[in-house]
Amino acid sequence: MRAWRTLMLAGAALGALMASSCDSGGSRPPCPAGKLCYERGNVIDPLTLDPLKATTVNEDHLLGDMFTGLVQYDPMGEPAPGMATSWKTSADGLTWTFHLRDAKWSDGAPLTSDDFVYSLRRLMDPKFASEYAYILYMITNAEAVNGGKLPLTALGVDAPDAHTLRIHLTHPVPYLLRVATHETMYPVPRHVIEKYGDQWTDPRHWVSNGPYIIKSWVLGDRIHAVRNPYFYDAKSVCIDEVNYHPGSDAIAVERAVRRGEIDSANDIQSNRIAYLRRPDQIPAYVHVKTWLGTTFLGFNPNAVPAFKDIRVRQALTMAIDRDFITNKLMRGGQLPAYTFVPPGVASYPGSEPPHWAGWSLERRQTEARRLMALAGYTPQHPLKFEFKMRNTNDPQLIYPAVQADWRAIGAEASLYPEESQIAYSDYSARNFQAADIAWIADYNDPMTFLYLMKSTTGPQNYTDYKNPAYDALLDQADHEVDIVRRGQDLAKAEHMAMEDATIAPIFFYVSKNLVSPKITGWVDNLSDWHRTRYLCFAGHKPPG
Repeated sequence: MRAWRTLMLAGAALGALMASSCDSGGSRPPCPAGKLCYERGNVIDPLTLDPLKATTVNEDHLLGDMFTGLVQYDPMGEPAPGMATSWKTSADGLTWTFHLRDAKWSDGAPLTSDDFVYSLRRLMDPKFASEYAYILYMITNAEAVNGGKLPLTALGVDAPDAHTLRIHLTHPVPYLLRVATHETMYPVPRHVIEKYGDQWTDPRHWVSNGPYIIKSWVLGDRIHAVRNPYFYDAKSVCIDEVNYHPGSDAIAVERAVRRGEIDSANDIQSNRIAYLRRPDQIPAYVHVKTWLGTTFLGFNPNAVPAFKDIRVRQALTMAIDRDFITNKLMRGGQLPAYTFVPPGVASYPGSEPPHWAGWSLERRQTEARRLMALAGYTPQHPLKFEFKMRNTNDPQLIYPAVQADWRAIGAEASLYPEESQIAYSDYSARNFQAADIAWIADYNDPMTFLYLMKSTTGPQNYTDYKNPAYDALLDQADHEVDIVRRGQDLAKAEHMAMEDATIAPIFFYVSKNLVSPKITGWVDNLSDWHRTRYLCFAGHKPPG
């Protein structure tokens, strides 16, 4: 509890800083003569600069500029060669061999395949306690190593030579290249970590292998990065310096973009999109695109015994007026969600929604009241619980409506807003009763969503869902080589979880960016990845 309280106090101070950092009425930070400097809004400061500990989209927006994995995102948000120039798979699909380019860390030290072996072992080290280790459990012995049952050296990765990395799998993973773009597969500098320990991420010691390196960090103000001269493709990088500005108040950030203090912002208050698109506003700045993400509610049965009752979970889930939330409150192009995996995910037919999804709202709420009454709760004798929510724009807009929907069926939820970093820390620690959660695809495959509810996932299985039949379907899909049958297995699993109402999907995301027209190279894409190395300013070009 002491660590949690310390985080809470830090979060309160950070929130005050962030609320004002992008609306100070000041000017752009100074830019050295002859340099191109990019002021980039990034909603929140990171909790960590260690890519193997990072868990949020905003951390990846930053760290994806600092590190390059075996595979990286191209301007379209698709996998492209990174540290690996080529790769091949064995006939049985169980061994992937990556051939690495000649490359260096930002301090000039050589980067070799041993760095990737070290990084993957570090990720799986149970003492390191990475929340995201489960994402690579397809590597041979990964789960046993992460559980402390086998030594780190048993992990199925090896380096035959300095430029070759082999990854051995427990089952074929045709989407491995997409997984390889994730920060869990970024290399980290062993020679620096062994010298400085956890302090290696201090900007005074910072070493990375991507197009930029961090030079300073003023909490609540900005993270300052400069071009990495040792990056393998430095000649194609146009922008010299980047400042990443936190700012959770979308209106304040919008004003900063209008004033030219910030060149782009990765969030817009949803109900302002139509206004900003008006001819007399800033329509050329507005970038909205379908995004692979879902906002959902999680119920913690260990904190509220009533949540162990499927009737209560189903009632709370079906009572929500998703159409009102998306069409009347948000109005940003979001779609109401009755399933977890969003439309557009590769190689997935989509699952059948829960049986009540096609009912009218009136019928759903009538049934919800009946289920709550059977469980012993009515508007006169309500179920009371605390609902934690992220202290950002959309949650503050929609959850009073959800609160009202629940009150009508016999549930009183007290809303408890927290800064996003603190909220997710609480979710992982199960320090919540009910919670507002957002999940953005780590890679374009249904597993990035469905693994979240597997019993072995760990901290990110926020509701501790345990269903052996669900796990079996996911395992069956993992070993299914026919892509159509694999999709069908996953769809059955998703439908099962939705009927169990372990979570309540609310809406499917759209990405919402404000981008100055002077920025070139920005490509709206399904993954919403926009690496700074691909951007430039109108009238300029990379030095190479």
